[in-house]
Amino acid sequence: MGMQRTDGMQRMDFETLVHTRKSVRGFTREPVSRAVIEDIIEVAKRAPSSMNTQPWHIHVLTGEPLEEVRRRNMEEMIAGASPKRDIISHGEYQGVHRGRQVDIAKKLFAVMGIARDDKPMRQDWVLRGFRQFDAPVSLVLTYDKVLDPGAVCHFDLGALCYGIVLAAWDRGLGSVINGQGVMRSDIVREVANIPEDEVIMTCVAMGYPDHSFPANAVRSDREPNGDFVRYVGFAD
Repeated sequence: MGMQRTDGMQRMDFETLVHTRKSVRGFTREPVSRAVIEDIIEVAKRAPSSMNTQPWHIHVLTGEPLEEVRRRNMEEMIAGASPKRDIISHGEYQGVHRGRQVDIAKKLFAVMGIARDDKPMRQDWVLRGFRQFDAPVSLVLTYDKVLDPGAVCHFDLGALCYGIVLAAWDRGLGSVINGQGVMRSDIVREVANIPEDEVIMTCVAMGYPDHSFPANAVRSDREPNGDFVRYVGFAD
């Protein structure tokens, strides 16, 4: 049974919320109110963190500042500029990780009608990522730089980030976790006036889903538990 929220909307039960959530890459032009974002963050901030450090900060961008970030980020990357992330990034994926990346790309390109040899359309898709898929809101997630180096605060921000996308989905909002949108973190920092003592980790592009956008019908697969879970000490 779902629970009734104070805003009158029906809340999903947890398993329905988890199983129906998906990444959204096409949004309507409907603006997202500050009150709705505040409500989402109020829920997401209950995420666990190491020793209750709560090392996170959230910078919520919309309107002209977001337009400037996406325009400049896209222009820099299309001009061949090197990424300038605050965090250490991996190289190209290999092996099973590359396989999973290719699998979801094939699904997305198929529904979008992007042929394997259609370089302009493939490039356009990449540019959409650099523009944060034209979402009306971007939540830039940062953490306190004093905690570097260390993966623990990254883990904590992951928990916060998942809480954000789940709480958003429960309120009819779609989102996609979008590292491409902060490839030039220096631009994001300048435009959003993010303090130097915070590390920009990623952003969450968010808005109301455009249900006519083909890619929004795509769901990524998950591996069977037996492929990545071991049980140690169980009698059965």
